[in-house]
Amino acid sequence: MAAEVREARGELRGAVPLSHFLLRGHVGAGELAVDATCGNGGDTALLAELVGEGGRVWAFDLQPVAIEATRALLEEKGLSRRVELVQAGHEGLAGFVPEGLSAVVFNLGYLPGGDPALVTSPESTVAALGQAAALLKPGGIVTAALYTGHPGGPEEAAAVEEWAAALDPRRFNVWTSRQLNRSNVAPYLVWVEKV
Repeated sequence: MAAEVREARGELRGAVPLSHFLLRGHVGAGELAVDATCGNGGDTALLAELVGEGGRVWAFDLQPVAIEATRALLEEKGLSRRVELVQAGHEGLAGFVPEGLSAVVFNLGYLPGGDPALVTSPESTVAALGQAAALLKPGGIVTAALYTGHPGGPEEAAAVEEWAAALDPRRFNVWTSRQLNRSNVAPYLVWVEKV
């Protein structure tokens, strides 16, 4: 609750806190969610808290170190039973996850503290985004934190924006959000809501 109050008071510094703010409004107890890029587990843990004991979260990452970091965080917080960790690329998420998702979270780029040469790619990300949008229930959202300050980042961000802009406006609402008083390469958020 304290984090929700802080975010409501203006501590929305960056794409990830804004994503978390949106997720809190769209994910409830007993629901289904996906962290398409679990990294160090922050998004996964939030989703696990939001879905409660009766919900389910699937967390994807290619890197074993990311899966282990997420596992450790979930165990520390007592949330492990709510999450299925999947060591696989997010472009295959439809093979693991059922329809009816409340949220799918993408935190793109590279693993914080990891090898910056290992980054998400436009091709796999756009494939995963398409699957995520198809698996959403009405009112569900996809959030994508985009990073343009590393090699390949601008191209991936452009591909995500192109994908999102092409979505049928009768079926999806699409937004982008940037902090205007930050650097041009500061992370920003694209999010999609299924109507």
